[in-house]
Amino acid sequence: MISYIKGELTEMQPDAVVIENHGIGYEIRVPLTIFEELPHIGREVKLYTYLYVREDILQLYGFLRKEDVEVFKLLLTVSGIGPKAAVGILSAITPDDLRFAILSEDKKTLSKAPGIGAKTAGKMILELKDKFKLEEAFAYRLAHQETPAEDIPSDKEEKEAYKAMRRDAVEALTALGYSQTEALKAVNSVDMDTMKDVEDVLKASLKAFSF
Repeated sequence: MISYIKGELTEMQPDAVVIENHGIGYEIRVPLTIFEELPHIGREVKLYTYLYVREDILQLYGFLRKEDVEVFKLLLTVSGIGPKAAVGILSAITPDDLRFAILSEDKKTLSKAPGIGAKTAGKMILELKDKFKLEEAFAYRLAHQETPAEDIPSDKEEKEAYKAMRRDAVEALTALGYSQTEALKAVNSVDMDTMKDVEDVLKASLKAFSF
């Protein structure tokens, strides 16, 4: 089992990243919710992983925190939910919010995830409620608010500016008619270290569509 992979972040796609370690590039599927916490391309990052193995599939799934891998694994225990659906859920709902939604039996929040209706949300609550503890849910949320994920640059102002530029550029591209997936892929291809403001990010992102 591969517990984690640490190396240079070389590529960001809408639903995956590539981390290079000792000359090998590992493609790791990730939920959309972690992208705002990732460092710039070219910097070092550490992702905790889960290796999904089937006869015709060998795929890594990654998360910034070890406890988030555990949430992912618990989702896989729910009947009818596979890795793709679990990543989709955690792309719409953060692990912290998911814990509270399960504990409070909040079907409305759980139904925000793609493909999750009231029936599946009820099944998730039924099968997972005993797996979470309220004290732990509060402890994790507090810890995540106070400290950044491991290996993420600690400069708060730089991090917030980076997140804001990415978010504004994605919104601008979707307003121009591009899909959310296309916008994310274009913005993720930009070297943020060389960008001064959101206008620069937008111009560089638009160039990506010309290739």
